Amino acid sequence: MYDLLVIGAGPGGYVAAIRAAQLGMEVAVAEKEEALGGTCLRVGCIPSKALLETTERIYEAKKGLVGAKVQGVELDLKALMAHKERVVQANTQGVEFLFRKNGITRYQGRARFLSPHEVAVGEEVLRARYILVATGSVPLIPPWAEVDYERVVTSTEALSFPEVPRRLLVVGGGAIGLELGVVWHRLGAEVTILEYADRLLPGMDGEVSRAAERVFRKEGLGIRTGVRVKAVRPEGGEAVVELEGGEVLRADRALLAVGRRPYTEGLDLERAGLGLDERGQIPVDDHLRTRVPHIYAIGDVVRGPMLAHKASEEGIAAVEHMVGGFGHVDYGALPSVVYTHPEIARVGLTEEELKARGIPYKVGRFPYSASGRARAMGETEGFVKVLAHKATDRILGVHAIGARAGDILAEAALAIFFKASAEDLGRAPHHHPSLSEILKEAALAAWEGPLHL
Repeated sequence: MYDLLVIGAGPGGYVAAIRAAQLGMEVAVAEKEEALGGTCLRVGCIPSKALLETTERIYEAKKGLVGAKVQGVELDLKALMAHKERVVQANTQGVEFLFRKNGITRYQGRARFLSPHEVAVGEEVLRARYILVATGSVPLIPPWAEVDYERVVTSTEALSFPEVPRRLLVVGGGAIGLELGVVWHRLGAEVTILEYADRLLPGMDGEVSRAAERVFRKEGLGIRTGVRVKAVRPEGGEAVVELEGGEVLRADRALLAVGRRPYTEGLDLERAGLGLDERGQIPVDDHLRTRVPHIYAIGDVVRGPMLAHKASEEGIAAVEHMVGGFGHVDYGALPSVVYTHPEIARVGLTEEELKARGIPYKVGRFPYSASGRARAMGETEGFVKVLAHKATDRILGVHAIGARAGDILAEAALAIFFKASAEDLGRAPHHHPSLSEILKEAALAAWEGPLHL
């Protein structure tokens, strides 16, 4: 019998397994795919970032670089895709190495519960004192969409188009739709993003998402908000999208990016005494325990944002609770980043959320255009926005759009984690010249006033 059996080797499951092994547990992991790492490493976060980083450089070269004349830039899509696959392989092999290093036993195959303590993986029957469900999520395909995975695709297929589509329709203006839309736009596709909400990136702070929409429209990305899609289907070698009101759009391909859903098919949860809630998620308590106390669940199969690092933090917290009786995730300090250029990032509460909750707040902003480092980089688009409690000055949220905004917000996440005030962040020394000074100045603006504006 193992101390812990983890079902799923994504960023939640494999991190939990490593932490459990560090704490002295004998650990096994069941994963249906041959490669470890889950959606994030294989067909999500990592391959999409490989494409985003590389296509950004291609796009810059095509537009022209300051102080250099670049001629004859040609796309080698095959080489680009090979680079993406090498990056994915290096990461999945890295997880394999970590499993060997930490003495974690791996079983390949689909897992299904036989009882609360028994799980079948292929022909193997495994028993464990604790079981952790970390099976992640899959693209959501609504009933009005017909996906053939060629003309109408999910994010998985959109990472590996064999050629650049002349026209690409993206249904969904969240992070996944925007990131992949930007990739193919940079490579020459005519891209139109269709979003049901009244703005792009509806999960971000409204001021930031509106700024992002202006930037991407300026770059030539087609963005239509407040539109309801009635149907998506392949037809006659094309992708067809029908909108409410009768308008019909046609393109070479259509990417369905309307969200993801928990993946629990085939687990036979009822044999373990478990069920799903109305959202298809596994209910858990504050310690990630299900209603069967020795079975835990984390990541995309439980409540909360579907983020890889959220799953990792929950995996660590769940395992530490098994071993020591305490495990905690500060969900208010979880950052979220859209890896376009400029990057769009948030941590903590948005201005809209503060208003809805009736929390008194103050705002500090500082633009990239007032930063010496940003000017030197030629990256003057964007701003950082700090939201602090009006009475206590405690930082409640930080939002940004601009070059390397995600890296800048790592410090903001730490500030929120340690319950820092805007004064704390504004008084802390920051190296010069750096983009991090933009965050410092925004914090000063929320406290008393910026120095360089």
